Amino acid sequence: MPRIQYFVAASLDGFIATPTDDLAWLLQFDGFEGGADSYNAFLAGVGCIVMGGETYAWLMQHEPDMWPYIGTPSYVFTRHEHHAPEGADITFVRGDVREFIGDLRRDARDRNIWLVGGGNLAAQFGDAGLLDEIILSVIPVVLGNGKPLLPMKGPTPPLELTASRTLGRGVVELRYVLPSVSPAPE
Repeated sequence: MPRIQYFVAASLDGFIATPTDDLAWLLQFDGFEGGADSYNAFLAGVGCIVMGGETYAWLMQHEPDMWPYIGTPSYVFTRHEHHAPEGADITFVRGDVREFIGDLRRDARDRNIWLVGGGNLAAQFGDAGLLDEIILSVIPVVLGNGKPLLPMKGPTPPLELTASRTLGRGVVELRYVLPSVSPAPE
């Protein structure tokens, strides 16, 4: 069965973006040693992509009409109207993440589902007991405030660290498996 994975980068103090969605702090690390290898190896196992509307809007603002995931079924959870770039296989949805899990698994086939972000959407999957793994690249900067990595209704049981490695420029990649828990009450 496909695993639902949150592959993400965060600052040392646990933020994935500034309050204004600025990613300059992260983009200064583009091309760091081991980063592309990690990303490409991860992406090779992805059969379906899921993201929130804010993440989608950021991508479209910074890469207008250019979809980086051509050929991969993608779902965007949003309350707003968007258009898909030509050639993109994107389904815009709204509602509880549990309503769409069958569609995501079907489209992923025997590959994994990547929760691109943001943190609020990943937390919805986590709170529903649907998040299997977090692959976190800790970027050695402190933001002080911003969009949190994973604002779940905690606390959770301890996560299991399955791998860690140091990449270039002080970036550390951590892989955690989430325990099988019942969904958080609504």
